[in-house]
Amino acid sequence: METVTLTHTAALARLGHALSDGTRTRILLALRDAPAYPSDLAARLGVSKQVMSNQLACLRGCGLVVGRPDGRRTEYRLADPALSHALGDLLRLTLAVDPACCGPDCTCATPAAGARGRPEPADAA
Repeated sequence: METVTLTHTAALARLGHALSDGTRTRILLALRDAPAYPSDLAARLGVSKQVMSNQLACLRGCGLVVGRPDGRRTEYRLADPALSHALGDLLRLTLAVDPACCGPDCTCATPAAGARGRPEPADAA
């Protein structure tokens, strides 16, 4: 087993941040198929060009996508081919999801959660 470093955990945290937004996730999945221009991605995903620009800037900042100038436009692709494989592996995961947990109104981390059969927070005494 390889040694896990702070660099590894930071990279996974950046990926988690990127995947925490549905639009960013859809962009990454679209770029698995082929490189694309922002305007084409915006049309394909049904978002404004401004939203696309903001999300691509975030993904660039996370180190997950790179842009290649092409005249007056920039073509985007995944920064590392291994990311395409990792996203494919994540898509193949089957998770048993508690609909009351891990959503916008998540109560998993509340002290009373343990009484409802959900895990208590790791720092609970």
